[in-house]
Amino acid sequence: MEFKHQMPEKKKGVVFIISAPSGTGKTTLVKKVMAQLPKLQFSVSFTTRPPRPNEKEGKDYRFLSTSSFQKMVKKGEFLEWAKVLGNYYGTARANIEDLESKGIDVILDIDTQGAKKVMEEIDDAISIFLLPPSPKALKERLLKREGGPLERIKFRLNNAEREIKQAKKYRYIIVNENIDETLEKLKAIIIAEQCRRDKNSILKEKIMK
Repeated sequence: MEFKHQMPEKKKGVVFIISAPSGTGKTTLVKKVMAQLPKLQFSVSFTTRPPRPNEKEGKDYRFLSTSSFQKMVKKGEFLEWAKVLGNYYGTARANIEDLESKGIDVILDIDTQGAKKVMEEIDDAISIFLLPPSPKALKERLLKREGGPLERIKFRLNNAEREIKQAKKYRYIIVNENIDETLEKLKAIIIAEQCRRDKNSILKEKIMK
C-alpha cells in the first residue's frame, strides 16, 4: 500500500456557535471551556448595552454607541447582528473570516437570531444549544441573578421561550443540569468536531491507492 503525497491543504478553522436563554449558564460554561481548551479563540462581540461591573472592554465585549453600531451595519461589517432586549449585538465579519482562514477555531456566544444568520453564511459551523433543566429552574436562576422588577423577569422568560423553540435547528443540544457534566459534554463535542476536521484534512493530503 502506498500513499500519494500532495501539497498540504491549509487547515480551516472550525466555527462553534453556542446559544442559550439568558440565565442558562452559557457565559460561565464558555469561560470554563476556553480555559480548558486553550487553542480555542473567543469571538468578542460588539454591543450597545452598557458594561456590567465585571466586564472589560475588548475581553467580554466591544462597547459602542448606537450610532457607531449602525454605521458598521450600513457598511456591511457584521457577519450577524440583532437587537436583543433593547440593545444591539453583532459579530464582526472580518474577525471571523481572518480566524477561520488561519485555521484558528473560534467560539461565537450569540443568540438565536444571530446564530441563524451565521449558519446561513457558514454552512459547516457547529451549532450547540444549551437548555435549562426546566422553566422553574430558569426562573429561579434569573431571580437570583437579575433581581429587580418581576416584569423584567417575565420578559426574559418569554424571550427564553421563543429562543428554546429554535433549539431543534441546532446540531447539538445539551441540558445544563450540572455545570461540571455539561462542561464535559461541551468539551467532548468540540474535540470530536476538531478531530473530524483534522480527519478530512488528512484524507485530502494523503490519498490511498
